[in-house]
Amino acid sequence: MAGLITGMNETVLKLGIFAGVFVVLAVLEWLWPRRRLRLAKARRWSTNLAIVAIDSLIVRAMAAFAVPIAAVAAAAYASEHHIGLFHWLALAPWLTVLLAIVVLDFAIWLQHVASHKIPMLWRVHQMHHADVDIDVTTAIRFHPIEIALSMLWKIGWVLALGAPLAAVVTFEIIMNAGAMFSHANIALPASLDQWLRRIIVTPDMHRVHHSVLQPEHDSNYGFNLSIWDRWFGTYTPQPAQGHQGMTIGLAHHQSPDPARLVWSLSLPFKPGSGANRAP
Repeated sequence: MAGLITGMNETVLKLGIFAGVFVVLAVLEWLWPRRRLRLAKARRWSTNLAIVAIDSLIVRAMAAFAVPIAAVAAAAYASEHHIGLFHWLALAPWLTVLLAIVVLDFAIWLQHVASHKIPMLWRVHQMHHADVDIDVTTAIRFHPIEIALSMLWKIGWVLALGAPLAAVVTFEIIMNAGAMFSHANIALPASLDQWLRRIIVTPDMHRVHHSVLQPEHDSNYGFNLSIWDRWFGTYTPQPAQGHQGMTIGLAHHQSPDPARLVWSLSLPFKPGSGANRAP
């Protein structure tokens, strides 16, 4: 019963923060947009929000037909059975939480790089990049297959680390909020952007990653911490054509098609879709 209550509280907490951050960023996009959107917002948003609803059902189905398959459940299991690196190290609790959050952030960065470099993973990840505009809803536009694979990847890292429950809940909240912020169509003051990107990924920094140009498309993989791209040489400061002149999406799909739900979900299965890389 305690585990159920904890799970319910954790879910309510994450959903509440997600909704709050989403609304705030959506309002900021309306007040201070960085780019003029090419497609009607209602059309894109209905598809992107439908995708996240499907993704949520997939995760719940995984939990129903297997062991409780969520990163939080994995953290509770690791704690109960003393599994993972942090259970072998005598570290202060606050340091364990901090290190777990940082390492998990690196794990998501690494997963993102792999999703671009491994053809089979790119087939499903390309649905995220097919969006011809980029705003707060692009952050939740991931194919259900990718969501399932990402959950398994994250569970593996949580078990290997023995990441504390508090660290995993905090990380997931930070990751979701960071992804929405980095995809937001917000015009930050240049000085604030330059200061923030020393630590975290800003909208201008991540927008480069959604360019149709290959060198830009294969850079700025981070969603939260910006250090990984700097350390591993995948950092691109600004798009070659500027934020107003750059083209968002996939070069082969510059049409309204990515705003259609069925088209988006079927994209990984289309003939030749694995070749739809930036030129």
